[in-house]
Amino acid sequence: MQQKRVGVVLAGCGYLDGAEITEAVLTLYFLERAGLEPRCFAPDRPQMHVVNHLTGEPTGEARNILVESARIARGKVEPLDRARMEELDALVLPGGFGVAKNLSDFAARGPEADVDTELVRLVGEALSRGKPLVAICISPAILAAVLHKLGIGGARLTIGDDAGTAAAVTALGARHEACTVDRAVVDERLRIVSTPAYMLGPGPRDVGAGIEQAIATLAGWLRGATGAV
Repeated sequence: MQQKRVGVVLAGCGYLDGAEITEAVLTLYFLERAGLEPRCFAPDRPQMHVVNHLTGEPTGEARNILVESARIARGKVEPLDRARMEELDALVLPGGFGVAKNLSDFAARGPEADVDTELVRLVGEALSRGKPLVAICISPAILAAVLHKLGIGGARLTIGDDAGTAAAVTALGARHEACTVDRAVVDERLRIVSTPAYMLGPGPRDVGAGIEQAIATLAGWLRGATGAV
């Protein structure tokens, strides 16, 4: 039985301007522990800005999203425009402000946000093929924006309990459900699972519990498709 392959979309490296490192690493860990093969992808273009994670201030540097994502993936990352859902069995979106800055402009425009066209394409391919999706941290809000662009409403999603972000999710036509950090919200109709992670925190143990549950749900769906992962 061929090992199931799961696309993991990264948005750089570092929670203030890229992918949230702990969330990304835990995602890769729980995928492999479940017997799934992660394949990392990221856009090959400059990120919105670079932030000094010690001070929280922009540095004025220019960095490439793909190159920065390679720090997390240990070099095993491909350009997002090469990802095809016909070659993947599921898709996972870890969080971090890079999702709202590099994969979209949600950080600046909220529910009026535009989203990376390749990400919109990839999510559309997943949904049209009935392949499951996992969205972590702020990623469910960006996923809501993608679904809005695809004309799909009513998705059950969570970003935790932040009122402003939840309102943006609702404005985009999804149904937001409050959730604790160690749990996940499951949309059986669209086969989407989401978990708050560092939208709530406070640390790797709690964040990991929610991500573990989300990946376990994903693995269950994939086993159900063939009887084995």
